[in-house]
Amino acid sequence: MSRKIIIDTDPGQDDAVAILLALASPELEVLALTAVAGNVPLALTQRNARQIIELSGHRTPVYAGCEAPLQRKLVTAEYVHGKTGLDGIPLPEPVLPLQPGHAVDYLIDTLRAHPAGSITLCPLGPLTNIATAFQRAPDIVPKVAEIVLMGGGCFEGGNVTPAAEFNIYVDPEAADIVFRSGVPLVVMPLDVTHKALTSRAWVEEMRALGTPVGQAVASWTDFFERFDTAKYGSEGAPLHDPCVIAYLLEPSLFTGRHINVEIETESELTLGMTVADWWRVTGRAPNALFVGGVDRVGFYRLLTERLGRF
Repeated sequence: MSRKIIIDTDPGQDDAVAILLALASPELEVLALTAVAGNVPLALTQRNARQIIELSGHRTPVYAGCEAPLQRKLVTAEYVHGKTGLDGIPLPEPVLPLQPGHAVDYLIDTLRAHPAGSITLCPLGPLTNIATAFQRAPDIVPKVAEIVLMGGGCFEGGNVTPAAEFNIYVDPEAADIVFRSGVPLVVMPLDVTHKALTSRAWVEEMRALGTPVGQAVASWTDFFERFDTAKYGSEGAPLHDPCVIAYLLEPSLFTGRHINVEIETESELTLGMTVADWWRVTGRAPNALFVGGVDRVGFYRLLTERLGRF
């Protein structure tokens, strides 16, 4: 029986690879994509989401959600992902229509309509849509099976400030609501995604597939690698968001600890920091599986096998 998931996303080249990985995997039933403002504004993230669905050949519905954080001005990342958020290869304007209604309403209605514990939420961007749904409809919170998200950092620090990772920094108040919600959390922070680096051999393997998906993945990776290799001096770029989907498919690829994670929402210096009690020194109750390790070889084996199905 497949696991029902909703992917909340702000595509993003690495979001796109994560979405394609999920759609290629029969173990997962992707009920919908809910778009949120993040890497680029909402008008582009919902468009990008529809382009990715069309590239896959699926008809998964896409809903547009929140266009700004709960309390702050939107911060975007065109400097990483390009003007469209999905630069690297030209894709046609999507024909797949945007679904009527707001993504937050879709989340609320869908969770209410399904049995408790039957839907996993997979946020790949800022947590604005999820937090807004939890605020408007507290009754849905205990119905969520699990939230597996990409965001935060501990020993790796941040990638948008010295302390904060982008997804959490963009809407720290939303992250705070989600981390305090009591829903079981699995967190893929920079500590693990920075170990999931691409290689030139893998990128060329994707290109050699000769499929539209293979060509797109190779081109997207080429585009965003330029930023990460220059910034970090690494051999390849971290595929952040596919770690979320890979965990659902093969959790044994990952290692971590159940710890307490709090979100900093007040300090100007450390705003958006995930204060991860890795050494369990605070005595605060654990609220998340905070992942720190990945079998990189197994991770890319999984990506290659699944993306090769298109």
